[in-house]
Amino acid sequence: MGGGLLVAGTTSDAGKSILTAGICRWLHRRGVKVAPFKAQNMSNNSVVVVGPDGRGGEIGRAQAMQAAACGIAPDLRFNPVLLKPGSDRESQVVLLGKAVDTVTAGNYRSIKPRLAETAYAALAELRTEYDAVICEGAGSPAEINLRDGDFVNMGLARHAGLPAIVVGDIDRGGVFAALFGTVALLDEEDQQHVAGFVINKFRGDDKLLRPGLDMITSVTQRPVLGVLPFHRDVWVDGEDSLAYNGVLGRTPGPVGTEWLRVAVVRLPRLSNATDAEALAAEPGVQVRLTVEPAEIADADLVVIPGSKATVSDLTWLRDTGLADAIHAHAAAGKPLLGICGGFQMLAEAIHDDVESRRGTVRGLGLLPVEVTFAPRKQLARPTGEGLGAPVSGYEIHHGVVTRRHPRPLLRYADGQPEGAAERNVFGTHWHGAFESDEFRRRFLTEAARQAGRHGFTVAAGTDFAGVRERALDVLGDLVAEHLDTDALWRLIENGPPRGLPFLPPGAPPRA
Repeated sequence: MGGGLLVAGTTSDAGKSILTAGICRWLHRRGVKVAPFKAQNMSNNSVVVVGPDGRGGEIGRAQAMQAAACGIAPDLRFNPVLLKPGSDRESQVVLLGKAVDTVTAGNYRSIKPRLAETAYAALAELRTEYDAVICEGAGSPAEINLRDGDFVNMGLARHAGLPAIVVGDIDRGGVFAALFGTVALLDEEDQQHVAGFVINKFRGDDKLLRPGLDMITSVTQRPVLGVLPFHRDVWVDGEDSLAYNGVLGRTPGPVGTEWLRVAVVRLPRLSNATDAEALAAEPGVQVRLTVEPAEIADADLVVIPGSKATVSDLTWLRDTGLADAIHAHAAAGKPLLGICGGFQMLAEAIHDDVESRRGTVRGLGLLPVEVTFAPRKQLARPTGEGLGAPVSGYEIHHGVVTRRHPRPLLRYADGQPEGAAERNVFGTHWHGAFESDEFRRRFLTEAARQAGRHGFTVAAGTDFAGVRERALDVLGDLVAEHLDTDALWRLIENGPPRGLPFLPPGAPPRA
């Protein structure tokens, strides 16, 4: 059976996803056959994977990115359980790629054993096929209210005999207290699996950290395996919108004389915000996630991204004044793009007896289409063309266009229409379409023309797949240069060290 490791964190967005990807890339470059794994992911950022039956299924986007770091195709087993929140109280359950249920906090406990069994079986299979499986935890293992029945953090480590390392984000402050407290709130058996720490996003001279590193090692008897510096090139394929803070990416300066300013609406139930990353990779394109009507007014191109709760987020647009700002932007003749749920919001009407169960709802009325929600989710990896260029992407949606009059933005490979293009308003159900380089360049050229940015010029050589690969190489380099990789490999190969001390007080008694 192959080796394994659990990457846990002090908090959500502490760096678990990127550290897992970095370890995967480091191992892959050493010739190790490695795979990623996350037993359960709660995220609306997902990607379609073709399963063994030839049909599409969903996994978390972060696990697809980690698979790329391993140099392998995504596999439904890499993220066997995906929870997609549709509201504060309800989530869709995706099991081995297929939506099987909707749960609330109240009834989640009843299906947890089934989910755990599926996750454990998937990991066991992967460990027979790979030399190493690098597992990513969820949230923090010190969420002691969730420990009972846990199969993602220490429950997974104990079941599979995995060593765990805990990563903390020093940008948040209090990292040493967070590292110590994470271990000290675990029960004794869980603590036996925590074998070390990693500090993430440090800025400056790490010699300044030495007294803290020495002290946390002394009081826990567990080493700090390394300090990862903050790196601005690590930004693609964020786990969720928490990973995006204001301006997206590290955009090179414009090729021409003008910038193109893009405002992406940060919807409450935003899904697949990663669609904007391909735009942000273009020189001279500044992409900002926003909830401010004033920033919509100042933008050249406005993007309404995907949503797990289309009708609810449409109501939010109206309540916040963003819908008025979007209407004003479109009325001024400036380009507006809707992707998946954002496309549905642009319709004249939405008929939804599936997701929101609100029946017929008035859309923004900016595209002459109507959308009807079907019970069965559309999951596909289509190819085709748009604006005279080849395009590929993936579809994850219940809503289907049931009435259309405009010309399509895209066409499937068989010539069937997809999306809509009506003067300066565009929409598509395809996620990932703007990762197709020539299509992206042609769309941005047209958007700049409509926005009056005549000095904007697209760069001829931007290769988004190459941008993503370089980011993964950066992660591999950070692991190789800043972590004790010999110690890391010993953990992966040999499991948890024996005799790790108990740190009081430990977890409180379970009810």
